[in-house]
Amino acid sequence: MVVIGREAATGATTRLGHYRARDGSRGAAVDLDVDRPHVGLIVGKRGSGKTYTLGVLAEGLLAAEGVAPVVVDPMGAFTPLATADVSATVIDPSVCAGALDPRQWCTVLGLDPERGAGALVWRAASERAALDGMRSWVADADAAASTVRAASNHLALAASWGVFEPSGIETETLCSDCLTVLDVSGLDSRPAGAVLAAVATALYDARMAEQTNRLPWLLVDEAHAFTDGVARRPLRRLVTRGRQPGVSCVLATQRPSAVPATTVSQTDLLVAHRLTSTADIEALQATQPTYLDSDFAARLPETSGDALVVDDGTESVHHVTVRERRTPHGGETPRASDLGANRESDCSAVGSEK
Repeated sequence: MVVIGREAATGATTRLGHYRARDGSRGAAVDLDVDRPHVGLIVGKRGSGKTYTLGVLAEGLLAAEGVAPVVVDPMGAFTPLATADVSATVIDPSVCAGALDPRQWCTVLGLDPERGAGALVWRAASERAALDGMRSWVADADAAASTVRAASNHLALAASWGVFEPSGIETETLCSDCLTVLDVSGLDSRPAGAVLAAVATALYDARMAEQTNRLPWLLVDEAHAFTDGVARRPLRRLVTRGRQPGVSCVLATQRPSAVPATTVSQTDLLVAHRLTSTADIEALQATQPTYLDSDFAARLPETSGDALVVDDGTESVHHVTVRERRTPHGGETPRASDLGANRESDCSAVGSEK
């Protein structure tokens, strides 16, 4: 057995899969280190297995001691865990308005913090911790009527998203011993980004303040949707500074070219499934480590479920077939043929009504 992510022989691990031999046969077991914090990037075109692999990691973290796994789920791929026989909680997340700083409020609302409504929202976020309080502060502000009206309209939009509550998600919930799935599949990109920004900040702050003795793992599916909005700075902080307090961050994306180069360069665990886009392959090749002694594109797998794993901690490369999941997978693409029986039944019912 080989453990990816460390050289030491002791510590918690989870089964990732097994080696993929050149003749297609099953090789030795491959485990992944979950005892230490890591920055991971799981990439692959749609249908190649990236979300499935993220689920395999989530399963492993659920069984590990001393960790607190949190999944941000923008596609509903992890919601079936709510009915599975595992210690997982799927929640529709809410966050406190005060979890976003004034700059983040301007970012999520698309406002210039130095002008008009943006400056007013900045001051409101500095003065009040709840969204209702921010709206009241703006309404009473000594500013031009047009500026107050514009700021009020933007805050009303934020209220309509339904993600800001006075209490929000408790840190104890995020840092529990179960798997916490934040279902943001019903949210647009801006409110979903606000949730991720608040959660990433809460996990980092909890460890810095020693509010939890568990090591959080933040898993983000479809991460490219969050890397250019309000969650950009909190994610960057986890990627660049999260190891010291012990916060791991694993991003899964079908578009590595949309992920900031800093994130790719800071990754110590890269799991690459099949890629065909030139831009995506070039984004990974730009940070190709010197110990990868051949062309990156030539070593990418062709089969769904297979992966090229680059372990920067031990400066090694592995060809792996990801193991089968033990819990339901909600990320599969629907097929018309799977719905054929229901369609024929519906058509028969319609015909009988004529």
